[in-house]
Amino acid sequence: MFDTKPYADKMNQAFAHFEDDLKKVRTGRAHPGMLEGVMVEAYGAKMPLNQVANILAPEPQLLQVTPFDPTTLKSVVSAIRDDQTLGFNPSDDGRIVRIPVPALTTERRQQIAKQLGEKVEDCRIALRNVRHDALKAAKKSKDDKEIPENEVQRVERVVDDLMKDMQTKLETAAKTKETEIMTI
Repeated sequence: MFDTKPYADKMNQAFAHFEDDLKKVRTGRAHPGMLEGVMVEAYGAKMPLNQVANILAPEPQLLQVTPFDPTTLKSVVSAIRDDQTLGFNPSDDGRIVRIPVPALTTERRQQIAKQLGEKVEDCRIALRNVRHDALKAAKKSKDDKEIPENEVQRVERVVDDLMKDMQTKLETAAKTKETEIMTI
């Protein structure tokens, strides 16, 4: 009996990674997850921002970052400013970093929607790779006389059904996010 569970888990991981990427996509509203990937040089090592500072969104168009240690303030500001994908210009008053989240222009919304399409395609590629690996492993097991031919066909059906489910989830999540991005 060929076990498809590891491949289902890999597909779920690929989709979970896609959902995490969606959280980082800006929609014009400030939320602490926007700064999730920022790495700060602190105490001689690169650390995630959320480990050296508290991140809040007190207003819809403002993020507020309060470093736990005031000596890391300058490195927090430079890490946020240096991350070009965010496009933020933080300012600090000596103890708190304020990051205004600019309203999105129509052009910028279209650009973000295009980036969303690229993320969707990356997820599709990851899903196809998992599908390919599963089918390859099933065929190898058949060639090694570990499983019969009808088991390979069952595996193909199960994997294809998994793939359809993931594609449906992917499309739904992408449409929802695109609607959110394009809404002014």
